[in-house]
Amino acid sequence: VLPACLLLALLLLAPALLAQQERGLIFNLDTGELCLQSAQCKSGCCHRTDGLSLARCAPKAAETQECSPKSLYGVYYKCPCESGLTCEVDRTIVGSITNSDFGVCKDHHE
Repeated sequence: VLPACLLLALLLLAPALLAQQERGLIFNLDTGELCLQSAQCKSGCCHRTDGLSLARCAPKAAETQECSPKSLYGVYYKCPCESGLTCEVDRTIVGSITNSDFGVCKDHHE
């Protein structure tokens, strides 16, 4: 038998958990919402303009736009390319460490 306070907590949290699937408090975030990791964003890109700015979900880079290759950090200064495009970048050791290797999105199927 569940204690009354636990049962009450579950009843109060149920609507919030259901609403979370639609919009999300932690995952499934829309463009412009604050994020900590790209996995939280519908777009798959958690973007910050500089090292001191708050990161927000942003659309992935389109063809000919600046991009970052996929990163382990989960936050980007330039978003990775949209599906089907490749980020052509000259990787450097320092750039890989500082997450500052930028390139341009290209479609290699053209």
